Amino acid sequence: MKMKYLFGSLLMAVLGAAIALFAYTRIIDRPDSVQTRESTRQAERNTEALLTSLSMQEGQVDFTYAAEMTVHGVVHVRTKSMVSPQASNPFWEYFYGDRYTPRPREVKGYGSGVIISEDGYIITNDHVIDDAENVEVRLNDKRVFEARIIGKDPSTDIALLKIEAKGLPFIKYGDSDKLRLGEWVLAVGNPFSTSELDLTSTVTAGIVSAKGRNLNILDSELRIESFIQTDAALNMGNSGGALVDTKGLLVGITSAIVSPSGAYAGNSFAIPVTLVKKVVEDLKQYGEVQRAIIGVNITEVTQEDAEKLKLSEVKGARISGIVPDGAAEAAGLKENDIIIRFEGKDVNSPSELQEHVSRKRPGEKANVTYIRNGREFTVPVTMKNVAGNTNIVTPGMGAGPVVYGARLEPLEPGDMKKFDIDHGVKVTEVNDGRFRDLGIKKDYIILSVNGKRVKSASDVRQATSDGKELRSIEGIQSNGTMFSYSFRN
Repeated sequence: MKMKYLFGSLLMAVLGAAIALFAYTRIIDRPDSVQTRESTRQAERNTEALLTSLSMQEGQVDFTYAAEMTVHGVVHVRTKSMVSPQASNPFWEYFYGDRYTPRPREVKGYGSGVIISEDGYIITNDHVIDDAENVEVRLNDKRVFEARIIGKDPSTDIALLKIEAKGLPFIKYGDSDKLRLGEWVLAVGNPFSTSELDLTSTVTAGIVSAKGRNLNILDSELRIESFIQTDAALNMGNSGGALVDTKGLLVGITSAIVSPSGAYAGNSFAIPVTLVKKVVEDLKQYGEVQRAIIGVNITEVTQEDAEKLKLSEVKGARISGIVPDGAAEAAGLKENDIIIRFEGKDVNSPSELQEHVSRKRPGEKANVTYIRNGREFTVPVTMKNVAGNTNIVTPGMGAGPVVYGARLEPLEPGDMKKFDIDHGVKVTEVNDGRFRDLGIKKDYIILSVNGKRVKSASDVRQATSDGKELRSIEGIQSNGTMFSYSFRN
C-alpha cells in the first residue's frame, strides 16, 4: 500500500516537472524568442535596404562605366606661339630708330584632346591649336609628349594631332546619328594642369537638348555647323574634349558654349562624331579635307515660303541661289527648290543639309529629294570640290589662296555690313611669310595693296606683281581699327 502511494507521488512529481518545463519554454521564454526573431527580421531588412541603395533603381542611369572607360582617353593640350608686333610706324621709327620697334611675345593656350587610336592620334579643336608653333600633350597618367599637327580644318573646327607612343588608352567611335533628344551624355575634359591648379579628368553629365544647331561662330567661309546641344557643363579648357554616351562611346567633340558672361550658362555644344570621323580620315590620308560642294546657297524655310511654294510642312532647306557650273546646276536644281532629303535622310534645316553633304567627297554621288511647285522629285547629284571639279583636293586648296604666307578669302556680306565697306579680302590664316612679319593677323581685312583696291586673293597677287613688290597696305584690324603701312624701297 505504501509502495502504491510512493509510486503515485513520484508520478505526480514527474508530471508537475513536465508541466513546469512546458510552461517555461512556451510561455515564460516567449518574449525573448519573439524579440530575437524580430531582431533577426530587422537585420534582414537593414541588409536589404543597404543592398538596394547600392544597386540601380528603375529610372536611374549609371555613369560609372562610361566615366571609367573614357577619362584616360582624354588629354590636356598646351600650346605656345610667338606673336609678332604690329608693323612699325615710319614716323616714330624715324625719330627713335630700333628703340621704338616692339619685340615678339610668347602666348600660351590650352584645351583638351581625345585619343582615338593606341598609336597616338588625337582629335582636338582647330581653335585650340590655331597659330600654335609648339603643341604639347599631357596624358592622364602625367606623361608629357610633344605633338605634331597632322592637319586642321577651320570649317568644322577640327584638328588632328599625333604623338609618338604605343599602347595608349583610346575612345572608340559611336554613332551621333542615333542620339535621341533627352538621352544622357557625358562631357569628359582635361582642362587645367599647372603647378597651381590640377583639374585633370573632369566629367560632367547632361542630356541631349537639340541636334543640328547652327551658331554662326566659325570664321571660315565654308563653315559647317550642325552642333549637338547638351546641358553638360563646359568651361575654359574643355574645348576639344569628348562627348560620350552611357556606353563610353565617342559621339561628339566638345567645342563651344553660348553665354553672355563667357562662363557656362546651361548650354554647351559638340561637333557630331559622324562628321568628325570623315574629317579625321581625310586629314590622315590626304592632309586636307576632301570637302564636297553641292553648289547652292541655302536658307531656312519660313511660313511664308511654305504657303507660297505649296509645302505641307515648314522644314527643309530653300535654295536661294545656284552656283554657275556647280553640281546642283548640272543636276537641274533651281532657285526656290526645297531640299527635304539627302541620301534618304530627312533635311529639316540648312545646317542638317550641310552636315549630310560634308560626309561626302568630291566625285561621289548622292540622291537629293526636293519639292518644286508642290511636287516631289529625286535626282542624283555628283559632288564637286572647292575648285569646281571632282579632283582630289591637295593641301592649300581647302580654302582661299595663299599670298605672302596668309590665306585670303572674299568678304562675306556680314563683314561688309559690319564695317560698312564694299571691297576687301579677309585673312583667315597666317603662316610664315611677309604678312606675318608685318603683324598681319587672322581676321584682319585688307582693303588695298600698293594703292589698289582688292576684292580677291588674285587682286592682291596682281597688285604686288605676283608677290614680288609690296610698297603699302591698308586695312581694318579685327577690332575695327584702321591700319595703314608704307615701306621704303
